[in-house]
Amino acid sequence: MLAYAANSRRVAGRSNSPSALVLIVAGHAAAIAAVMAAKMDIVTIPRIDPTELIEIPVAPPPPPSPSPPYKSRPAEQVTQPTFIDRTDSIVDMNAPLSSSLAQGTAIEDIGAVIGSDFSFVDPPKPAPVRVAARFNTPASALKPPYPNDKLRLEEEATLRLKLTIDARGRVTSVEPVGAADPSFLEAARRHIIRAWRYKPATEDGVAVGSSTVINLSFRLEEV
Repeated sequence: MLAYAANSRRVAGRSNSPSALVLIVAGHAAAIAAVMAAKMDIVTIPRIDPTELIEIPVAPPPPPSPSPPYKSRPAEQVTQPTFIDRTDSIVDMNAPLSSSLAQGTAIEDIGAVIGSDFSFVDPPKPAPVRVAARFNTPASALKPPYPNDKLRLEEEATLRLKLTIDARGRVTSVEPVGAADPSFLEAARRHIIRAWRYKPATEDGVAVGSSTVINLSFRLEEV
């Protein structure tokens, strides 16, 4: 800029003015001050020291606990006979057996041991369950007809009779027990065999034949 001012015609034509020179110098000084001020505004980054690594010593593992001392069991001494100490007996296979060998008791000797009166007896069987025959005749068929000859003579009687009953419950025979008038007995026998019925007797639930004894009365007031 000083060179430009020296070579300029307008400056050369003018007289050198001290005030103009001062202004020029002041301008340069201001420019230099501005440049210096700009340099002072630069941010200064502080210096960071590098990170220092500190190694922490690791504690060693604890020593293993000592195992209890092993106590060995004393070896048991087993005494085995050697072939020299053992003597095998020699058995003569051709010799007869000794009579001192134990023998079992024979079956025929059991009677001598427990007595001659002993005998095997089968256990008793349970008694069968028997149910007697039951009367199963309606009341209308109960009374036998009154004999005509005894009705005219106005005679009465009581008969004791034994009845035989089959497995179907029918009366198959009528027999007197003790003395009985023939007319009354015949009238009773015909009617009982024809009209009377029973529930048959049973043995263990099975129908069986049976017999029973009854008393049969003939009364005139019932005719």
